[in-house]
Amino acid sequence: MNNETMNNETMNNETMNNATMNNGDAESLISNPRSPITNYQLLFIVGPTAVGKSSLAIELAERINGEIISADSRYLYRGMDIGTAKPSLADRARVPHHLIDVADPDHPWSLAEYVQACKQLINEINERKNLPLVVGGTGQYVRALLEGWSMPERAEDSSLRAELQVVADRDGVDALYEKLLNADPVSASKIDKRNVRRVIRALEVIAITGRPFSDQRKKSQPDFDYKIVGLTLPREKLYARIDARVDSMMTNGLVDEMRALLAKGYDWHLPALSAIGYKQIGMSLRGECDLDEAVRLIKHDTRRFVRQQYNWFRLNDPKIKWWDAEGVKVEEVVGWLDG
Repeated sequence: MNNETMNNETMNNETMNNATMNNGDAESLISNPRSPITNYQLLFIVGPTAVGKSSLAIELAERINGEIISADSRYLYRGMDIGTAKPSLADRARVPHHLIDVADPDHPWSLAEYVQACKQLINEINERKNLPLVVGGTGQYVRALLEGWSMPERAEDSSLRAELQVVADRDGVDALYEKLLNADPVSASKIDKRNVRRVIRALEVIAITGRPFSDQRKKSQPDFDYKIVGLTLPREKLYARIDARVDSMMTNGLVDEMRALLAKGYDWHLPALSAIGYKQIGMSLRGECDLDEAVRLIKHDTRRFVRQQYNWFRLNDPKIKWWDAEGVKVEEVVGWLDG
C-alpha cells in the first residue's frame, strides 16, 4: 500500500468533507498553484544531508501556501550558520521558516522540547490555513512526530552527566556504552555507541528514574494526517555533493565561525559544538590535528552520518514517496500532493 492510499484511508470524515479549495472549487494545485492543500495537515520532506531538501521545500512552500518547520537539530542554535548550511536570510525571506536560531549553543534543546514546539507550530500554521512543511534530516525528530513518541520523564542531573562524561573521556566510549548495555540492553541496541551524548542521556534518565530508558518512550498514532516526500541520490553523487559543500564551508569561513563561538565563551564540549564540522575544527584549533586532516574528517564523518540517516529514512519505506534529487520537478511533486 503506498503512502497516499494509507493517508486517504485513515482520514477522518471531517477532514474528508473539508478537502476542498478555499474558493469551493475542485481546482488542482497545478492550475491554481497558490491554493492550499486541505486534505491533510502536514507534509514531511526528508532525506540525507546535502541532498537538496531545503531548496525543494522553499519552492514547494511558495506554490502551496506553505510554512517550513526545521527538523534539523543544528539549525536551532544561533551563531552556527556556515557549519550547518542553514538556509540563507534571503531564502528564509521567501517563505516563513520556524525553529531556526531559537536558542544559544549553551542552551540545548531536548527532544521533548522540540516535539512540543513543533506540534504547537503545526496547529498554528493549520489555523492560518497554510500547510506546515517539516523539513530536515534529524531522523529522531521526524520519527518522534510520525510515531507519536511520548518522551521520557524530564530528569536532569548535571553533576551525574559530568561524571559520565569523565568516564567516557578517561575510560573510552566502549566503557560508557557497556554501562548502558548492562542497564538497558534495549536502549543500547538502538543507540550508536559513538553518540556519547545520547548514551549519557540514557544513563542519566535511568539513574534518576530507576526505570529503563526504553520503557519510558512509548508510541501512539500521530494526531494529524500527513504525506512524506523523500529525496535521495546514488551514494557516490551524494558524497560528491558533501565534499563540495564542506569545501564551500571552509571557503566561507567555518574556522572563523568556530573562533567566534569560542570567543563568546562557549565551551568546546557543548553538545551543540559536537556537531560535525564544529567538532573537527575544534580539534584543529586545539592542535590535535592539522586543518587538512580536520577537513578530511568532516567529509568522512558526514558520509557516515548519511548512512545513519538512511537507517531512519529507508528507501523501502512505503510511507515515503521517494524522488531522485537530480531529476525532481516541483510541478511533479505538487501534482502528486494534489492527487
